[in-house]
Amino acid sequence: MKTPTLRRATLADARTLQTLLEEHVHHHGEILERGVQALETYGFGPKALFRTILAERDGAALGFALYYPDFSTLRGRPGVLLQDIYVRPDARGLGLGRKLLAQVLQDAQDWDAAFLTLMVDRSNDVAQAFYAKLGFTGRGDYDLLILEGDGLTALQDA
Repeated sequence: MKTPTLRRATLADARTLQTLLEEHVHHHGEILERGVQALETYGFGPKALFRTILAERDGAALGFALYYPDFSTLRGRPGVLLQDIYVRPDARGLGLGRKLLAQVLQDAQDWDAAFLTLMVDRSNDVAQAFYAKLGFTGRGDYDLLILEGDGLTALQDA
C-alpha cells in the first residue's frame, strides 16, 4: 500500500475540496451554505483568504485541513487558525490527522506561525482526546461568537 502524500491544494482541487467539506459537515449534521464557486473565489483567487492541505493516495483524496492566518496580541506573534480538518473514515488510523496538522504548520512558516489554534466540538470526546494527546490546551476562558444575518446588517447600518 502506497504512503499517503500531502500537498497544498490548487484551484483544480476546488471540486474535490467541496466534496470533502460536504462529507465533513454531513458528519456533524450541518449544511454548507455556498458551493465550489465560493472556494474558488476565496481560496484560490487573487485575494486568497485561506489555504488547504490535501492528503491523497494514488490520486484519491483522503482528507484535508483548511486554515488561515491568526494573530495573538497577547503573544505578539502570528499563528494559524485551523477552520476545518477531516479524514475520510476509511483513511482513519493512518496518522493523517497529525500529519495534516504538521503540514499546516510547515506551510504557514511564511507567516512566521508560532502557534496553532482550532475549535473542537465540546461533545466530540474522540477529538478532544486526540488534541489533548498532542498537547492542545484551552486558549483562555473564551467562547467563540458569531454575528450574521439581521444582526450583522443592523451593525453595518449603524
